[in-house]
Amino acid sequence: MVKIYRFAAVRPERSTAKTIAAVPYDVVTADEVRTIITKNPRSFLRVSRSDAELPNIPSNDDRVYQRARDNFLQLLKDRCMHKDPATGMYIYRVIQNDEIFVGLCCCLDVNDYRTNHIRKHEQTQYDKEDDRTRHIEITKTHNGPVVLLYRDTDGIFSFIESLIPTNLVPDLEVKTDSSAVHQIFRISEQQTLKNLEILFDQVPSLYIADGHHRAKSAVNVADKCSSKNCSDEINRFMGVIFPHNRVKIHGYSRLLTDFGTYTKDTFLEQLQRYFDVKPYGPIDSSILIIPPKIANPSRYHVLHMYLSGQWYECTRPIEQGTTFIEELDVAMLQRHVLESILGITDPRRDPRLQYFGGARPINDVAHLVDNGKYVLAFTIQPMEVDTVLRIADANGVMPPKSTWFEPKLLSGLLVHSFE
Repeated sequence: MVKIYRFAAVRPERSTAKTIAAVPYDVVTADEVRTIITKNPRSFLRVSRSDAELPNIPSNDDRVYQRARDNFLQLLKDRCMHKDPATGMYIYRVIQNDEIFVGLCCCLDVNDYRTNHIRKHEQTQYDKEDDRTRHIEITKTHNGPVVLLYRDTDGIFSFIESLIPTNLVPDLEVKTDSSAVHQIFRISEQQTLKNLEILFDQVPSLYIADGHHRAKSAVNVADKCSSKNCSDEINRFMGVIFPHNRVKIHGYSRLLTDFGTYTKDTFLEQLQRYFDVKPYGPIDSSILIIPPKIANPSRYHVLHMYLSGQWYECTRPIEQGTTFIEELDVAMLQRHVLESILGITDPRRDPRLQYFGGARPINDVAHLVDNGKYVLAFTIQPMEVDTVLRIADANGVMPPKSTWFEPKLLSGLLVHSFE
């Protein structure tokens, strides 16, 4: 059974929430961050991505993390943010594209992660894990929420949703450039908080949807303090918990910087050893997912490749008797293309391989190849959320960046400080 905890969040003032709220640290480049913070010096990206302010020193330099802490403390000093006077929990609601997502923000126990009551389904990347570990340790905050899922078998979602009356004004509300509305509602009534704790005490497992690096890094920081005189708060990290059947999932694209030892033509020849490769034909570049053309796609591995201005559909029958992981398109891509052909045996750190997250038009992927930054790209069909949970229950681990979940939550609206 999992434990959830109350905490006193550090959060923006109602008047400053719009300027402070920021996209997650890992969906923007340093150049994009510099553009944002030049226009908006209060953006929380100055905390979550302080490397953008120090372009002339390595991104893993101690001064980068100290700058993040200094920027966070400055927001408090300037009274742009404050710490709630008492502990509570928070409802995080997102309204986007006529859909509503409702999650509960609370703190979670690092020991539930260690004992697999908080379950993982993806590998972390070493450099990102080290980066977030140092960021958490030096800023003394968990400032990017981990998104987790639960199987809603006892009406938990209905109870949480009922806590938002129609006429209740959010404590914080931010509308993004994409017209998504992010709302925070603080829960402070003692009996309600007890009821939430009781409800989740009956939940056997939580599943990380987004934030594998943040969760593992929080555990790393707690491990470092295990033999020291540290507060209980360091053994907890901030998460937002959603019912598993009320989120959306997309695939992650893979981009390659070169063909390894092959030319374009010989690479295609090698690819055809493993897949039936056919030009896809005209395509609407604004769509998020390329629909398979093959009949009965559930019986096949289906990948879409962009190369030299052309989309291809790459298919291969799913073999009988394969494991949960081997059935995945992303695992097939890793084994037969990245490893067998290109020699990328460690997808967690090979610099030739880059990832591009899910809910963006495929034209964005094609543009990165067309401008010469990469030589080819693969897009992957999204898997079912139930498949992700089934893999996690079986202690299976997918390749890194196998899933892109929505909603994507903003940074800076809620911060857990353990100082």
